[in-house]
Amino acid sequence: MHKELITIPRATLDIYYYEQDGLHIYEFDATECSPPEPMVNTIVVLEMLKSETDILKVTYFHEPMPLYERIETLFSYEAQELENGNFLVVFQRK
Repeated sequence: MHKELITIPRATLDIYYYEQDGLHIYEFDATECSPPEPMVNTIVVLEMLKSETDILKVTYFHEPMPLYERIETLFSYEAQELENGNFLVVFQRK
């Protein structure tokens, strides 16, 4: 699988795109960022998700609870705590 670094207006982090199992996946790592950069980048990329086959995967240094409240009407999410204490959250349009 080849991950392509893409440019998204207003995003300040490296965003990668790839396709896997019929899904269009956007991905970035926000573990080294300070608020509000992780939330801002997440919202910018969420705007790119147009269908249920578009997915956003983000690695955070903590679970982004305030973000969930902002997006819960349009997006579902699933969080998994990683062995190193970070969280991988997968977002998908409802």
